[in-house]
Amino acid sequence: MTITKHQVIELIRDLPEEVDIDEIIYRLYLRQKLEAAEKDVREGRVISHEEVIRETSKWFEK
Repeated sequence: MTITKHQVIELIRDLPEEVDIDEIIYRLYLRQKLEAAEKDVREGRVISHEEVIRETSKWFEK
């Protein structure tokens, strides 16, 4: 997944005047993950809430 220079500039404009480099990296990472998730939704690669509950409930069984 790629990002345009304009998108990076907009992301940086939204940051406070002083910011840690880790925060910038985190925001870029988060943007990438959110865009990938939105693409998955558009392409129908999702599971229902009920399926999530059913699968994760197994994690808590003794």
